[in-house]
Amino acid sequence: MDGQRFVSAVEAVYAAAATPSLWPAALQTIADCFDDVGAVMIYQRDDGSYGIIVSPGLAEGQKEYDRDEWWRHDVRFARSRERGYLTRTDAITERHIATSEELETLPFYSQFLKRQGLKWFAGVSISPDPHVAVALSVQRADSKPAFAEEELAALSQLGRHVENALRLGIRLITAEATQQSLADVLARLSVGVFLLDATGHVIFANPVAEQLCGDALLISQGRLAARSILQQEALSEAIARAGAASADTLTAVPRPLLIPGLDRDGTLAVHVLPVCTATATGVERMLSETSVIAVVTSAQPGEPADPALVRDLFGLTLAEARIAALVGAGLAPRNASQALGISEETARTTLKRVFAKVGVSRQSELSALLARLVLR
Repeated sequence: MDGQRFVSAVEAVYAAAATPSLWPAALQTIADCFDDVGAVMIYQRDDGSYGIIVSPGLAEGQKEYDRDEWWRHDVRFARSRERGYLTRTDAITERHIATSEELETLPFYSQFLKRQGLKWFAGVSISPDPHVAVALSVQRADSKPAFAEEELAALSQLGRHVENALRLGIRLITAEATQQSLADVLARLSVGVFLLDATGHVIFANPVAEQLCGDALLISQGRLAARSILQQEALSEAIARAGAASADTLTAVPRPLLIPGLDRDGTLAVHVLPVCTATATGVERMLSETSVIAVVTSAQPGEPADPALVRDLFGLTLAEARIAALVGAGLAPRNASQALGISEETARTTLKRVFAKVGVSRQSELSALLARLVLR
Protein backbone atom coordinates (compact mmCIF):
# COMPACT_ATOMS: atom_id res chain seq x y z
CA MET A 1 0.00 0.00 0.00
CA ASP A 2 1.16 3.52 -0.82
CA GLY A 3 2.29 5.14 2.44
CA GLN A 4 1.30 8.64 1.38
CA ARG A 5 -2.21 7.51 0.52
CA PHE A 6 -2.51 5.98 3.97
CA VAL A 7 -1.40 9.23 5.62
CA SER A 8 -3.79 11.25 3.44
CA ALA A 9 -6.65 8.96 4.45
CA VAL A 10 -5.87 9.34 8.15
CA GLU A 11 -5.66 13.12 7.77
CA ALA A 12 -9.06 13.10 6.06
CA VAL A 13 -10.51 10.96 8.85
CA TYR A 14 -9.39 13.39 11.56
CA ALA A 15 -10.64 16.33 9.51
CA ALA A 16 -14.04 14.65 9.43
CA ALA A 17 -13.97 14.21 13.21
CA ALA A 18 -14.26 17.97 13.52
CA THR A 19 -16.35 18.53 10.38
CA PRO A 20 -18.97 15.78 9.91
CA SER A 21 -19.85 16.88 6.37
CA LEU A 22 -16.39 15.66 5.30
CA TRP A 23 -17.07 12.00 6.07
CA PRO A 24 -18.08 11.05 2.49
CA ALA A 25 -14.80 12.45 1.17
CA ALA A 26 -12.86 10.78 3.99
CA LEU A 27 -14.43 7.44 3.11
CA GLN A 28 -13.29 7.88 -0.48
CA THR A 29 -9.69 8.47 0.63
CA ILE A 30 -9.89 5.19 2.56
CA ALA A 31 -11.07 3.38 -0.59
CA ASP A 32 -8.31 5.10 -2.58
CA CYS A 33 -5.73 3.39 -0.36
CA PHE A 34 -6.77 0.14 -2.04
CA ASP A 35 -7.57 1.61 -5.48
CA ASP A 36 -11.18 0.64 -4.89
CA VAL A 37 -14.56 2.11 -5.80
CA GLY A 38 -15.68 3.50 -2.47
CA ALA A 39 -16.40 2.92 1.20
CA VAL A 40 -19.41 2.76 3.51
CA MET A 41 -19.80 3.57 7.21
CA ILE A 42 -22.84 2.30 9.13
CA TYR A 43 -23.44 3.76 12.58
CA GLN A 44 -26.03 3.38 15.29
CA ARG A 45 -28.26 6.32 16.18
CA ASP A 46 -29.44 7.18 19.68
CA ASP A 47 -32.85 5.62 19.00
CA GLY A 48 -31.30 2.30 18.00
CA SER A 49 -31.80 2.78 14.26
CA TYR A 50 -28.91 2.86 11.82
CA GLY A 51 -27.49 5.61 9.66
CA ILE A 52 -25.34 5.12 6.58
CA ILE A 53 -22.67 7.38 5.09
CA VAL A 54 -21.22 6.47 1.69
CA SER A 55 -18.46 7.87 -0.46
CA PRO A 56 -19.71 9.83 -3.51
CA GLY A 57 -19.14 7.03 -6.02
CA LEU A 58 -21.49 4.71 -4.14
CA ALA A 59 -24.35 7.18 -3.71
CA GLU A 60 -26.46 5.87 -6.62
CA GLY A 61 -25.98 2.27 -5.55
CA GLN A 62 -27.06 3.18 -2.02
CA LYS A 63 -30.25 4.72 -3.40
CA GLU A 64 -31.11 1.46 -5.18
CA TYR A 65 -30.20 -0.51 -2.05
CA ASP A 66 -32.74 1.49 -0.04
CA ARG A 67 -35.42 1.91 -2.72
CA ASP A 68 -35.59 -1.74 -3.74
CA GLU A 69 -35.06 -3.03 -0.20
CA TRP A 70 -31.91 -4.95 -1.01
CA TRP A 71 -31.12 -4.87 2.68
CA ARG A 72 -33.54 -7.80 2.96
CA HIS A 73 -31.14 -9.88 0.86
CA ASP A 74 -27.86 -8.44 2.15
CA VAL A 75 -26.05 -11.60 3.20
CA ARG A 76 -23.05 -9.53 4.24
CA PHE A 77 -25.03 -7.64 6.85
CA ALA A 78 -26.91 -10.74 7.97
CA ARG A 79 -23.83 -12.90 8.46
CA SER A 80 -21.02 -10.51 9.35
CA ARG A 81 -21.96 -10.09 13.00
CA GLU A 82 -21.95 -13.81 13.80
CA ARG A 83 -19.01 -14.70 11.54
CA GLY A 84 -16.99 -11.80 12.91
CA TYR A 85 -16.83 -13.56 16.27
CA LEU A 86 -15.48 -16.73 14.68
CA THR A 87 -12.56 -15.10 12.86
CA ARG A 88 -9.30 -14.33 14.63
CA THR A 89 -8.88 -10.90 13.04
CA ASP A 90 -10.95 -7.72 13.18
CA ALA A 91 -11.51 -7.43 9.41
CA ILE A 92 -13.59 -9.85 7.35
CA THR A 93 -14.36 -10.35 3.68
CA GLU A 94 -16.34 -12.67 1.37
CA ARG A 95 -14.41 -15.83 2.20
CA HIS A 96 -15.50 -15.47 5.82
CA ILE A 97 -19.24 -15.25 5.07
CA ALA A 98 -20.06 -16.94 1.74
CA THR A 99 -19.09 -19.91 -0.41
CA SER A 100 -17.88 -19.62 -4.01
CA GLU A 101 -21.21 -21.00 -5.18
CA GLU A 102 -23.14 -18.41 -3.16
CA LEU A 103 -21.11 -15.61 -4.74
CA GLU A 104 -22.49 -16.71 -8.10
CA THR A 105 -26.06 -17.55 -7.15
CA LEU A 106 -27.28 -15.39 -4.26
CA PRO A 107 -29.42 -12.49 -5.58
CA PHE A 108 -27.44 -9.91 -3.62
CA TYR A 109 -24.31 -10.86 -5.57
CA SER A 110 -25.74 -12.02 -8.90
CA GLN A 111 -28.18 -9.13 -9.28
CA PHE A 112 -27.61 -6.10 -7.06
CA LEU A 113 -23.82 -6.04 -6.83
CA LYS A 114 -23.41 -7.18 -10.43
CA ARG A 115 -25.42 -4.18 -11.68
CA GLN A 116 -23.13 -1.92 -9.66
CA GLY A 117 -20.00 -3.55 -11.07
CA LEU A 118 -19.08 -4.65 -7.55
CA LYS A 119 -18.29 -8.01 -5.98
CA TRP A 120 -15.93 -7.86 -3.01
CA PHE A 121 -16.00 -6.11 0.33
CA ALA A 122 -13.63 -5.79 3.28
CA GLY A 123 -15.29 -4.77 6.53
CA VAL A 124 -14.17 -3.95 10.04
CA SER A 125 -16.21 -3.32 13.18
CA ILE A 126 -15.15 -0.43 15.40
CA SER A 127 -16.25 0.81 18.82
CA PRO A 128 -15.97 4.57 19.42
CA ASP A 129 -18.29 4.26 22.44
CA PRO A 130 -19.35 1.23 24.52
CA HIS A 131 -22.97 1.84 23.52
CA VAL A 132 -22.40 2.56 19.82
CA ALA A 133 -21.55 0.10 17.06
CA VAL A 134 -19.94 1.28 13.82
CA ALA A 135 -18.97 -0.78 10.77
CA LEU A 136 -16.60 0.41 8.04
CA SER A 137 -16.34 -1.37 4.69
CA VAL A 138 -14.50 -0.89 1.41
CA GLN A 139 -16.26 -1.92 -1.82
CA ARG A 140 -14.26 -3.51 -4.67
CA ALA A 141 -15.08 -3.94 -8.37
CA ASP A 142 -15.76 -7.38 -9.84
CA SER A 143 -12.80 -6.93 -12.19
CA LYS A 144 -10.34 -7.16 -9.28
CA PRO A 145 -9.30 -10.13 -7.13
CA ALA A 146 -10.54 -10.71 -3.59
CA PHE A 147 -8.98 -8.84 -0.68
CA ALA A 148 -5.67 -10.25 0.53
CA GLU A 149 -4.80 -10.71 4.20
CA GLU A 150 -2.40 -7.75 4.19
CA GLU A 151 -5.17 -5.55 2.83
CA LEU A 152 -7.48 -6.64 5.65
CA ALA A 153 -4.74 -5.77 8.13
CA ALA A 154 -4.36 -2.31 6.58
CA LEU A 155 -8.12 -1.74 6.79
CA SER A 156 -8.07 -2.77 10.45
CA GLN A 157 -5.40 -0.15 11.10
CA LEU A 158 -7.38 2.53 9.27
CA GLY A 159 -10.43 1.48 11.24
CA ARG A 160 -8.62 2.25 14.49
CA HIS A 161 -8.14 5.86 13.34
CA VAL A 162 -11.81 6.10 12.37
CA GLU A 163 -12.69 4.80 15.83
CA ASN A 164 -10.40 7.35 17.46
CA ALA A 165 -11.89 10.18 15.41
CA LEU A 166 -15.41 9.13 16.37
CA ARG A 167 -14.46 9.27 20.05
CA LEU A 168 -15.25 12.96 19.75
CA GLY A 169 -18.85 11.85 19.76
CA ILE A 170 -21.00 10.14 17.18
CA ARG A 171 -23.59 12.88 17.78
CA LEU A 172 -21.38 15.33 15.88
CA ILE A 173 -22.42 13.58 12.69
CA THR A 174 -25.96 14.91 13.13
CA ALA A 175 -25.03 18.30 14.59
CA GLU A 176 -25.17 20.19 11.29
CA ALA A 177 -28.49 18.67 10.23
CA THR A 178 -30.15 19.68 13.50
CA GLN A 179 -28.60 23.16 13.51
CA GLN A 180 -27.13 22.64 16.97
CA SER A 181 -24.06 24.59 17.97
CA LEU A 182 -20.93 22.57 18.63
CA ALA A 183 -20.86 23.79 22.24
CA ASP A 184 -24.41 22.50 22.75
CA VAL A 185 -23.54 19.12 21.26
CA LEU A 186 -20.39 18.75 23.36
CA ALA A 187 -22.27 19.82 26.49
CA ARG A 188 -24.55 16.81 26.19
CA LEU A 189 -21.84 14.22 25.57
CA SER A 190 -21.25 11.71 28.35
CA VAL A 191 -17.48 11.93 27.87
CA GLY A 192 -15.06 14.71 28.69
CA VAL A 193 -13.86 16.84 25.76
CA PHE A 194 -10.95 19.29 25.91
CA LEU A 195 -10.10 21.44 22.88
CA LEU A 196 -6.44 22.47 22.86
CA ASP A 197 -4.67 25.09 20.74
CA ALA A 198 -1.29 24.74 19.04
CA THR A 199 0.52 25.58 22.31
CA GLY A 200 -1.40 22.95 24.26
CA HIS A 201 -3.57 25.43 26.13
CA VAL A 202 -7.18 24.50 26.86
CA ILE A 203 -9.56 26.71 24.87
CA PHE A 204 -12.73 24.76 25.73
CA ALA A 205 -13.82 22.06 28.16
CA ASN A 206 -17.30 20.59 28.25
CA PRO A 207 -19.13 20.02 31.57
CA VAL A 208 -18.04 16.38 31.90
CA ALA A 209 -14.41 17.40 31.31
CA GLU A 210 -14.68 20.00 34.07
CA GLN A 211 -16.12 17.39 36.43
CA LEU A 212 -13.22 15.03 35.71
CA CYS A 213 -10.64 17.62 36.70
CA GLY A 214 -9.35 17.58 40.25
CA ASP A 215 -8.23 13.99 40.72
CA ALA A 216 -6.12 12.38 38.02
CA LEU A 217 -6.39 15.36 35.64
CA LEU A 218 -6.28 19.10 36.14
CA ILE A 219 -5.79 22.31 34.21
CA SER A 220 -2.48 23.85 35.26
CA GLN A 221 -1.42 27.24 33.91
CA GLY A 222 -4.04 26.86 31.22
CA ARG A 223 -2.81 23.45 30.06
CA LEU A 224 -4.32 20.00 30.44
CA ALA A 225 -2.13 18.11 32.90
CA ALA A 226 -1.95 14.91 34.94
CA ARG A 227 -1.30 15.03 38.68
CA SER A 228 1.13 12.12 38.46
CA ILE A 229 4.55 13.23 37.21
CA LEU A 230 5.00 10.02 35.21
CA GLN A 231 1.58 10.32 33.61
CA GLN A 232 2.15 14.02 32.96
CA GLU A 233 5.19 13.26 30.82
CA ALA A 234 3.22 10.74 28.78
CA LEU A 235 0.28 13.13 28.39
CA SER A 236 2.50 16.00 27.26
CA GLU A 237 4.21 13.77 24.72
CA ALA A 238 0.89 12.48 23.37
CA ILE A 239 -0.47 16.02 22.96
CA ALA A 240 2.75 17.19 21.28
CA ARG A 241 2.72 14.26 18.84
CA ALA A 242 -0.90 14.87 17.93
CA GLY A 243 -0.26 18.58 17.46
CA ALA A 244 2.64 17.91 15.10
CA ALA A 245 0.59 15.29 13.20
CA SER A 246 3.70 13.81 11.56
CA ALA A 247 3.55 10.87 9.17
CA ASP A 248 4.89 8.59 11.92
CA THR A 249 2.08 9.66 14.26
CA LEU A 250 -0.59 9.24 11.61
CA THR A 251 0.56 5.77 10.56
CA ALA A 252 0.85 4.41 14.11
CA VAL A 253 -2.12 2.65 15.70
CA PRO A 254 -3.71 5.18 18.08
CA ARG A 255 -3.80 4.11 21.71
CA PRO A 256 -5.36 5.85 24.71
CA LEU A 257 -3.37 7.06 27.69
CA LEU A 258 -4.63 5.39 30.87
CA ILE A 259 -4.40 7.55 34.00
CA PRO A 260 -5.28 5.90 37.33
CA GLY A 261 -7.24 7.99 39.81
CA LEU A 262 -5.23 9.21 42.80
CA ASP A 263 -8.04 9.96 45.25
CA ARG A 264 -10.80 7.83 43.69
CA ASP A 265 -10.97 4.29 42.37
CA GLY A 266 -10.94 3.76 38.64
CA THR A 267 -8.99 4.84 35.60
CA LEU A 268 -9.38 7.65 33.11
CA ALA A 269 -8.72 6.91 29.44
CA VAL A 270 -7.48 9.92 27.46
CA HIS A 271 -7.89 9.62 23.68
CA VAL A 272 -5.81 12.24 21.87
CA LEU A 273 -6.92 13.29 18.37
CA PRO A 274 -4.95 15.41 15.91
CA VAL A 275 -7.20 17.97 14.25
CA CYS A 276 -7.07 18.83 10.56
CA THR A 277 -9.67 21.58 10.24
CA ALA A 278 -11.20 22.86 7.04
CA THR A 279 -12.59 26.37 6.66
CA ALA A 280 -14.30 27.06 9.96
CA THR A 281 -17.97 27.61 9.23
CA GLY A 282 -21.11 26.66 11.09
CA VAL A 283 -20.62 23.80 13.48
CA GLU A 284 -16.81 23.85 13.03
CA ARG A 285 -16.27 27.52 13.90
CA MET A 286 -15.26 26.85 17.48
CA LEU A 287 -12.59 24.48 16.18
CA SER A 288 -10.80 27.05 14.03
CA GLU A 289 -8.00 27.45 16.59
CA THR A 290 -8.01 23.85 17.79
CA SER A 291 -4.98 21.67 17.08
CA VAL A 292 -5.67 18.75 19.40
CA ILE A 293 -8.79 17.24 20.96
CA ALA A 294 -8.55 15.16 24.12
CA VAL A 295 -11.54 12.91 24.75
CA VAL A 296 -11.65 11.49 28.28
CA THR A 297 -13.75 8.49 29.31
CA SER A 298 -14.20 7.35 32.87
CA ALA A 299 -15.60 4.44 34.84
CA GLN A 300 -19.30 4.18 35.58
CA PRO A 301 -20.34 1.88 38.46
CA GLY A 302 -22.05 -1.24 37.20
CA GLU A 303 -21.21 -0.60 33.54
CA PRO A 304 -19.25 -3.14 31.46
CA ALA A 305 -15.71 -2.18 30.55
CA ASP A 306 -15.15 -0.31 27.30
CA PRO A 307 -14.55 -3.06 24.68
CA ALA A 308 -12.05 -0.95 22.75
CA LEU A 309 -9.91 -0.47 25.86
CA VAL A 310 -10.14 -4.16 26.76
CA ARG A 311 -9.00 -4.94 23.21
CA ASP A 312 -6.01 -2.61 23.48
CA LEU A 313 -4.93 -3.80 26.92
CA PHE A 314 -5.08 -7.53 26.26
CA GLY A 315 -4.41 -7.84 22.53
CA LEU A 316 -7.88 -9.15 21.74
CA THR A 317 -9.98 -8.69 18.64
CA LEU A 318 -12.88 -6.29 19.12
CA ALA A 319 -15.33 -9.20 18.99
CA GLU A 320 -13.42 -11.00 21.74
CA ALA A 321 -13.26 -7.81 23.78
CA ARG A 322 -17.02 -7.32 23.55
CA ILE A 323 -17.61 -10.79 24.97
CA ALA A 324 -14.96 -10.20 27.66
CA ALA A 325 -16.53 -6.90 28.71
CA LEU A 326 -20.01 -8.36 29.14
CA VAL A 327 -18.97 -11.62 30.78
CA GLY A 328 -16.52 -9.71 32.96
CA ALA A 329 -19.40 -7.52 34.11
CA GLY A 330 -21.23 -10.60 35.36
CA LEU A 331 -23.40 -11.65 32.42
CA ALA A 332 -23.68 -15.35 31.71
CA PRO A 333 -22.48 -16.35 28.22
CA ARG A 334 -26.10 -16.97 27.19
CA ASN A 335 -27.14 -13.44 28.20
CA ALA A 336 -24.03 -11.95 26.61
CA SER A 337 -24.83 -13.73 23.34
CA GLN A 338 -28.36 -12.32 23.39
CA ALA A 339 -27.06 -8.80 24.01
CA LEU A 340 -24.65 -9.11 21.08
CA GLY A 341 -27.07 -10.82 18.72
CA ILE A 342 -25.02 -13.99 18.31
CA SER A 343 -25.54 -17.63 19.22
CA GLU A 344 -24.61 -18.96 22.66
CA GLU A 345 -22.25 -21.45 21.02
CA THR A 346 -20.39 -18.63 19.27
CA ALA A 347 -20.20 -16.68 22.53
CA ARG A 348 -18.73 -19.65 24.39
CA THR A 349 -16.22 -20.37 21.63
CA THR A 350 -15.10 -16.75 21.66
CA LEU A 351 -14.91 -16.73 25.46
CA LYS A 352 -12.52 -19.70 25.39
CA ARG A 353 -10.16 -17.69 23.18
CA VAL A 354 -10.45 -14.75 25.59
CA PHE A 355 -9.53 -16.93 28.57
CA ALA A 356 -6.50 -18.28 26.71
CA LYS A 357 -5.26 -14.83 25.69
CA VAL A 358 -5.88 -13.12 29.03
CA GLY A 359 -4.55 -16.00 31.11
CA VAL A 360 -7.61 -16.85 33.21
CA SER A 361 -9.73 -19.97 33.41
CA ARG A 362 -12.96 -18.82 35.05
CA GLN A 363 -15.50 -16.05 34.63
CA SER A 364 -14.88 -14.87 38.20
CA GLU A 365 -11.19 -14.34 37.43
CA LEU A 366 -12.04 -12.32 34.34
CA SER A 367 -14.51 -10.24 36.35
CA ALA A 368 -11.92 -9.54 39.04
CA LEU A 369 -9.34 -8.53 36.44
CA LEU A 370 -11.65 -6.06 34.71
CA ALA A 371 -12.98 -4.75 38.04
CA ARG A 372 -9.46 -3.72 39.01
CA LEU A 373 -9.18 -1.74 35.79
CA VAL A 374 -12.67 -0.21 36.01
CA LEU A 375 -12.52 0.95 32.41
CA ARG A 376 -15.33 2.52 30.46
